[in-house]
Amino acid sequence: MSVALGTTRPLPVRTTPVGDPGDLLASLPGTAPYAWVRNGEGLVGWGEAARVSVPPGPGRFAWARQWLATVFGDARVDDAVGTPGSGPVAFGSFTFDEDARGSVLVVPRAVLARRGGHAWLTTVGEAPLETLSLLRDPVRDPLVEPGRIRYGDGSLSAPEWEEVVARAAKRIREGELEKVVLARDLVAVAERPIDVRLLLTRLARRFPECYTFSVAGLVGATPELLIRRTGQEVESLVLAGTTARGDGPADDLARGAALLASAKDRHEHECAIASVRQTLAPLCSSLETPDEPELLMLPNVQHLASHVTGRLADGASVLDVVAAMHPTAAVGGTPTRTAIEVIRELEGMDRAGYAGPVGWIDAHGDGEWGIALRSGLVRGRRARLFAGGGIMGDSDPSAELAEAQAKFRVMQYALEG
Repeated sequence: MSVALGTTRPLPVRTTPVGDPGDLLASLPGTAPYAWVRNGEGLVGWGEAARVSVPPGPGRFAWARQWLATVFGDARVDDAVGTPGSGPVAFGSFTFDEDARGSVLVVPRAVLARRGGHAWLTTVGEAPLETLSLLRDPVRDPLVEPGRIRYGDGSLSAPEWEEVVARAAKRIREGELEKVVLARDLVAVAERPIDVRLLLTRLARRFPECYTFSVAGLVGATPELLIRRTGQEVESLVLAGTTARGDGPADDLARGAALLASAKDRHEHECAIASVRQTLAPLCSSLETPDEPELLMLPNVQHLASHVTGRLADGASVLDVVAAMHPTAAVGGTPTRTAIEVIRELEGMDRAGYAGPVGWIDAHGDGEWGIALRSGLVRGRRARLFAGGGIMGDSDPSAELAEAQAKFRVMQYALEG
């Protein structure tokens, strides 16, 4: 159900410890699943105790925090666990562009979670029938294969997108900006309605080091942690600079070394780190960024990666930090405002939640939010798949197209198995 700001009713919330639930994703019923899982830990949810469409505009994160304060503040909470992610939790997805509609927050009626050897179940209101059935019998509805998948061009064909990349690179060489991140979409149509749980299961199995997520039809596995808040401690994982995996260990090693030595990719990464440092520094009493990036190796690509850690100076919630950080240079460009205008002018599509913040927040302001990369927007038998990459002045359009196609393969694997 939808709940408008100022009209919420107090929500009775109960969190209790439970035994190890096994595979969290296997516990999900067949409709409207919510998920945030990495290496078998995280949260999954179902049902809707409260839901709101967040109005677009520059004040959307403040509006969202006010709505959450009303919903969480009025809740009658019985929390026997007392850890980040227990008590009432909202899952959220925000559009990349602040002026686009489609941002949403949902408080599920049931959340099952596991972290650090502990597991718990949160229910809001009377326990949903499917939750009672889960506790008695963990066998869920069978996963449904989507059948044959047909692919078609999204907003732009491959040659049209290469032309857009060439135009963006020219504007960078002319000094208008340093970097812009351009995305493209691919449309997939299945024989049968797409079972989100099947996509989640395949993504979590294939990419355990990524954050596998599902919020309001946006499904994916992102390697990029925008921000994690635990009390006053915050952490971000910055990824910028990418190469494909090799044909074997020696090729992998050579490709990784070339990525670390690439002036184009190192500059792209430095832009991303500077963006995060600039936005986090005013919120933190201390902030640490590494001198050199490391390699993050995933099944399909390698990234330049840097862990950023800090300590908040005041009571900012994770959503406040998200508001300050989004969009980062890693998904927008440098300078960010100029890059956003170039994206709006050249990209030729609505990104929806792609490259926007996705994650969860609890009543204490703790939470984890990633950047919705390697993702698709699922509606019935249809899915829009998204991928993109950072464009610099010396970017080669055909190479950028190949990189985007490699990133599409994440969601194509989820659909096809």
